[in-house]
Amino acid sequence: MAASATLSLCSLFATHCKISQNLQTPSSNVSFLSLSSSSSSHKLSSSSSRPTFPLLTKSAEAESAVVVEAEFQASESEAKPDDTEPAALQVVETPSSPKREQLFGVVMIGGRQYIVIPGRYIYTQRLKGANVNDKIVLNKVLLVGTKTTTYIGKPVVTNAAVHAVVEEQGLNDKVVVFKYKKKKNYRRNIGHRQPNTRIRITGITGYQDYPAVTLES
Repeated sequence: MAASATLSLCSLFATHCKISQNLQTPSSNVSFLSLSSSSSSHKLSSSSSRPTFPLLTKSAEAESAVVVEAEFQASESEAKPDDTEPAALQVVETPSSPKREQLFGVVMIGGRQYIVIPGRYIYTQRLKGANVNDKIVLNKVLLVGTKTTTYIGKPVVTNAAVHAVVEEQGLNDKVVVFKYKKKKNYRRNIGHRQPNTRIRITGITGYQDYPAVTLES
C-alpha cells in the first residue's frame, strides 16, 4: 500500500513539472497578458455600472409565457363560481283541469248493436242518404254507462241520443264466394264487397233524467 501511494505521488509530481515548463513564456507575452487583463478588468468595471438584464432564449420565453397563461387561467377558475353544481329545482303547482267523465253507450243501427265512445269512430252498415260531413243523431240507445252509474233501457233509454258525424262512405274487404258441385263440372268463384259507413261519435246526451243504477264500490 505504501509503495503504490509513493508511485502515485511521483507520477503526479512529474506531470506538474511538465506543465510548469510549458507555461514559461517571454516577458513580452506576460506584459501583453497583464495589459489584456487590465483592459478586461476595466471593461468589466464599466459594464458593471450599467444594469444587467437576463437574456432569455426563445424556448425560455415560450416556457415563461405558458407558465404565465397557466397561472392566469388558474386564477380565473378560482374567481368564477362552480357551474357544475345543480341549481335548486323550483316546483310550480299548476291548477289541474277537471277530467272528462268516462262515458260509453250501446246503440242499435240497422239491427246490429255497437259500443260507442265519444271521440272514437266505428264502421256501420251503409247509411242511405248520408253524405260525408253530415251530422246524424242515433236515437235507439240501449244503454249508457259512466264510471259509477249505469242507465239501462227498457228496451231503450228514453230521451238519450248519440251524436255523430259521417266521415267516409266505403266498402268492406273482399269476400270470395266459391260454389262447387261434384261430378257436374260446376264451379263458381264470386267476389263481394259490402258497402259501409264510417262515423265518428261526438257525444252522448239526454240520459241524465233516466233512472240510474248506481254501482256499489
